[in-house]
Amino acid sequence: MTAAMLAQSFPPLAHGDLAVPLVTSALLFSIGVVGFLVRRNMIVMFLCTELMFQGAALAMIAFGRFHADVSGQVFVIFILTIAAAEAALALGLIVLLYRKQPTLSADAWSELREA
Repeated sequence: MTAAMLAQSFPPLAHGDLAVPLVTSALLFSIGVVGFLVRRNMIVMFLCTELMFQGAALAMIAFGRFHADVSGQVFVIFILTIAAAEAALALGLIVLLYRKQPTLSADAWSELREA
């Protein structure tokens, strides 16, 4: 199926219909930012960054649908790829840090120095 066929099968969103996914996207992103800034557990901070990625992805999909263009969905694939790479690196780093000192508090790791 080509991009033109996809654009014809899903009509563009009206201005009123665009508000719902954008408000949901902003809510997801805001919850992620607040969670990242308030919580000090590294796993919760990691999950909050993933929530911010999902909020941005939802906005990209909504704008792509609003303009009847599939570029928003294509961009989301790149966002999800970056999120998967970030997840692998973050979880590997968390496991490595937990083996050194058995705590997941970010305050305990605020000053990383070579010994």
